[in-house]
Amino acid sequence: MRTASVLLVAAAALVACNPSKPPSTNEPTTSGATTPSTPSTASANAAEHAEVGKPAPDFALKDLDGKEVRLSSFKGKTVVVEWFNPGCPFVKASHTKGSLKDAARRHTKEGVVWIAVNSGAAGKQGAGAEANREGAKGFGMDYPILLDESGTVGKTYGATNTPHMMVIDPKGTLVYRGAIDNSPDGEGESPTGGKLVSYVDAALADVAAGRPVATPETKAYGCGVKYGH
Repeated sequence: MRTASVLLVAAAALVACNPSKPPSTNEPTTSGATTPSTPSTASANAAEHAEVGKPAPDFALKDLDGKEVRLSSFKGKTVVVEWFNPGCPFVKASHTKGSLKDAARRHTKEGVVWIAVNSGAAGKQGAGAEANREGAKGFGMDYPILLDESGTVGKTYGATNTPHMMVIDPKGTLVYRGAIDNSPDGEGESPTGGKLVSYVDAALADVAAGRPVATPETKAYGCGVKYGH
């Protein structure tokens, strides 16, 4: 009965990610948008594609107040990048009950930089600066949410889901890409193998200890990133 219940909850969440139409090829179900902007507000080196174990491509995006934030400005610090959509049920579950509830707060106290990126296109679920402000307030997020309406940065990093997590070490190397944890309900209540494992916590612990990340890549779960095309 417990397994059936979890499956029903997960199925309902997936429907809520895209309530009005079936998923397109740009909106994977296993695995939001922003205010209109010019292409210059979202930049990444198009010749690069992020690969785990290699330098993380630099990018510059604007936050909800229009201030540009550039990844390279955090050189020498560990950075976590969280792909975000305030309308996604998995994001909501993870921020209110699951592994994202206090993760940023805990790790930023230790000097880690934590930023969120919304790569949804205009008119998509989670659209607009105001929706993201409301999401940040509701989830208690006190770190920057960056708008990637063109989807350039998300595609450069291979972001497929919300949430989708990236960890970049102080040398600028992408050392982890994947799910926040091993509980695909987002609530932390149905971990694979029976024991909850926060992949991001583990990756950050490895980086802090100066050792290779033991699990550098996992399959992300959640709503598909709402790319425009």
